[in-house]
Amino acid sequence: MMNPITVILADNNRHIHESFKMLIYPLKDIRVAGEAHSGEEAISIANELRPDVMLMDINMSPVNGLEATKQILEKNPGIKIIGLSMHSDISFCKSMMSLGAYGYLTKASTYREIIDAIKEVAVGKKYIDKKIAAVI
Repeated sequence: MMNPITVILADNNRHIHESFKMLIYPLKDIRVAGEAHSGEEAISIANELRPDVMLMDINMSPVNGLEATKQILEKNPGIKIIGLSMHSDISFCKSMMSLGAYGYLTKASTYREIIDAIKEVAVGKKYIDKKIAAVI
């Protein structure tokens, strides 16, 4: 059996963390390796744990998800980051992808789409929320 995909969730909303854990924990092929509640924490935990995939909220402060993504990928280019935002604005998606993110989801994405995105990105494929991809 292959090792499960390790994932870190970086989001400042505790409800998102709880929902994510309920979604992931029953799965055998994906494992929550850690959680970050701020951009600074995301940078630190990424350097420490080096997960396969990170789900990165864009709207965190004082270090936002764009800056955290930039800093993480400078030191750990092998981590696949998926931007996660309540914004379906194309500019956020383009900004994350230009920084080296492998994917972009909105918080309105279905659970199935989140799981599919994690699996695709883990093997090096790009993944953009279907609603956004339709207008790009």
